[in-house]
Amino acid sequence: MSSTIQRQRAAARARLERQMGERLEEARKRKQRNAVIGAAVALLLVIGGTIWLMKVVGGDDQTPAATPNALPDGQVCTWAPDAAGNPNLKDVGTPPTEVSAKGKQTMTITTSAGVVEIAVNTAKAPCTAASFTYLAGKNFFDNTKCHRLTTEGIKVLQCGDPSGTGMGGPSYKFAEENLPNVTDQATAYPAGTVAIANTGQPGSSGSQFFLVYGPSPLESKYTVLGTITKGLDIVEKIGAAGAVDKDGKAIGDGAPKTPVTVTSVKMTPAES
Repeated sequence: MSSTIQRQRAAARARLERQMGERLEEARKRKQRNAVIGAAVALLLVIGGTIWLMKVVGGDDQTPAATPNALPDGQVCTWAPDAAGNPNLKDVGTPPTEVSAKGKQTMTITTSAGVVEIAVNTAKAPCTAASFTYLAGKNFFDNTKCHRLTTEGIKVLQCGDPSGTGMGGPSYKFAEENLPNVTDQATAYPAGTVAIANTGQPGSSGSQFFLVYGPSPLESKYTVLGTITKGLDIVEKIGAAGAVDKDGKAIGDGAPKTPVTVTSVKMTPAES
């Protein structure tokens, strides 16, 4: 083999080795770059996940988490439509969903038997107070009968049904609140308490309310709206007259023997 051929082969082999070396070096650099990029991406994911977790667990100082009750001095209420097709309901619309959750109000019930005043704890029952404020503003209670009086077992006068049947109310219902935190039913609703009637199921409060005038052992499932500050003696007198059935016969749970009509209900603005 001539020296020329040998030199050509040596040069070709050198070029091949150089090319292979360059390719290996490029592969090494590419692998290094990918490793750096991968590490950076992983770090960003960790940082992002940590920030997200901090927001979920602890909240963000700049952007507070949006929760239903996160209004300053306010409350978000849900007014659920009554889908039962009850013909005894009176539709006057629904209250605002964002309501005040502070202070107290005075509820004045003017009846054919006299005036009853109630101290309403708006801060503890904001949605209930808002509903009654709204309905009173719509004259919802005007010229309605107190349809029920109980004299045995419990002692309450029940009003607030525009149909007078015990089945009526507004076209919406809402959740109970400010339930008595007691273990003894006998002390849950003492005389003078004003509470909201419901069907016995959660989220079924409406416009009907009952005025407690004597011992009334009840389960703690009726919203306490407030306390009678004036006129309890009027309710006691109605209770003492007794209840009757549709034929006028005395019974322990029926219509008041002394008919009671609510002329109007007024609610003052909330005060701290």
